[in-house]
Amino acid sequence: MYRYDEFDHAFVQGRVEQFRDQVERRLSGELAEDAFKPLRLMNGVYLQLHAYMLRVAIPYGTLNSKQMRMLAHIARKYDRGYGHFTTRQNIQYNWPRLSDTPDILAELASVEMHALQTSGNCIRNVTADHFAGAAADEVADPRPYAEILRQWSSVHPEFSFLPRKFKIAVTGAERDRAAIQVHDIGLHLKKNDNGEIGFAVYVGGGQGRTPMIAKKIKDFLPEEDLLSYTTAIMRVYNLHGRRDNKYKARIKILVHETGAEELARQVEAEFAQLKNGELKLPDADIAAITSYFAMPSLKERPEGWESVARWKKADAEFARWVDQNVQPHKHPDYGMVTVSLKPIGGIPGDATDEQMEIVADIAEEYALDELRISHEQNIILPHVALADLEPVYRALQGAGLATANAGLITDIIACPGLDYCALANARSIPVSQEISNRFGSPERQAEIGELKIKISGCINACGHHHVGHIGLLGVEKKGAELYQITLGGSGDENSSIGEIIGRGFEPEKVTDAVETIVDTYLGLRLSKEETFLEAYRRVGAQPFKEALYPATAAAA
Repeated sequence: MYRYDEFDHAFVQGRVEQFRDQVERRLSGELAEDAFKPLRLMNGVYLQLHAYMLRVAIPYGTLNSKQMRMLAHIARKYDRGYGHFTTRQNIQYNWPRLSDTPDILAELASVEMHALQTSGNCIRNVTADHFAGAAADEVADPRPYAEILRQWSSVHPEFSFLPRKFKIAVTGAERDRAAIQVHDIGLHLKKNDNGEIGFAVYVGGGQGRTPMIAKKIKDFLPEEDLLSYTTAIMRVYNLHGRRDNKYKARIKILVHETGAEELARQVEAEFAQLKNGELKLPDADIAAITSYFAMPSLKERPEGWESVARWKKADAEFARWVDQNVQPHKHPDYGMVTVSLKPIGGIPGDATDEQMEIVADIAEEYALDELRISHEQNIILPHVALADLEPVYRALQGAGLATANAGLITDIIACPGLDYCALANARSIPVSQEISNRFGSPERQAEIGELKIKISGCINACGHHHVGHIGLLGVEKKGAELYQITLGGSGDENSSIGEIIGRGFEPEKVTDAVETIVDTYLGLRLSKEETFLEAYRRVGAQPFKEALYPATAAAA
């Protein structure tokens, strides 16, 4: 895990004191809101529907138990006893007082955390595969490169006022768990025929008002050229990205209007000027940062295999949890545990201060003091010995964190929606809760299998609805909330944007509509092994349209 050096400490602390002065001037009336807004946004402070919101960065989703305890402390002392983990691997506090935000940032700085660039038209928190460094299918750990990008992009003088916000994601496995193809820049770590590390580079993905899948503009970028090539992309975007219309300002619009081949040509021309300059990464620097992310020393624990088999036989709920929430680790005696923040009927992504404390305790005792936040709004314990799964499960169970639903229909992604957000048109939370309750039976979830539901309360798509197998978008029509349904989206290595299926549904009808979709899928799948997405891609939208809108189908 990366640790701050003297520069980092001084830099973050300096920014805290700078913001403290800005807040004091705002509260005294010396600084008007229009002047204060860009300053607070650069420090992660939003003004939401009812109160200020503070968004804290968790770079590439990695933190330790001390940092998690600080997040719990802030929730308890400065908020209402909980935090909301987001699809950007961040945490949001929805009720801090503006006057307290400098103190919060100072406390975060004491554990090497900050809220810099979690908002504004800059390079946001760089995200990565939440199983990075532990996954059995990994080519290389993407986090060292995410850290290099974080250091390079922090308060970058050239890229702090871009045409629009900018998001980068990195993955190191063939299975994309970081949704890189719906990011402004997506980086896929790979090895060439000589065994050298490099990146496939994707540009121009994104969701929101105009969802698009990124285009691959380079198949293999040597690791030493990471910053040079990324800078080249940023310069082309900064020069040509539209500033006259915020709805057309993302790089995806530039790629679409310019064409991927022409954009790649411009990037290559800029890259040629930068390639062998000061941005070229020395091997020693790559090795130094990579050393921070070395695999922890894992003891041989072969007894775990027999223990888990015995525990599974004795406890069906434990067996279900292991099968659903524990994934293979690089070390055969270990597993990667998904701690679900999606209890049946709960609010997706929310965790109380007590739950954060308990997870921190578990990580310290059983997971080598390491945690991750996933873009799917769950917490990951990346290094847990199979021999310790039973006590970990019992501790999670006592905290209401042992729901065995990772990747299932109740593992719903949802934004805060109209309950909190000033931009939202509709509520996401009540809809997610109702769907969760409707499908909460373990037996029914097992029958349905893998199915990702994602809900956004407005077109900004913070709930990633465009890439949900079933996506729900809350819209406003004639003063009432309505939910538009998309089907067939995916954020993995075979990314796709969901297809709008027809007219929207009222809040009281949307869960019934989801049930109709699920029942239709169960009726047409070829076998229990055929997932919803596979079935949808095989048969297309028509059977689902006919089931959802029978009167329209009959008239046709």
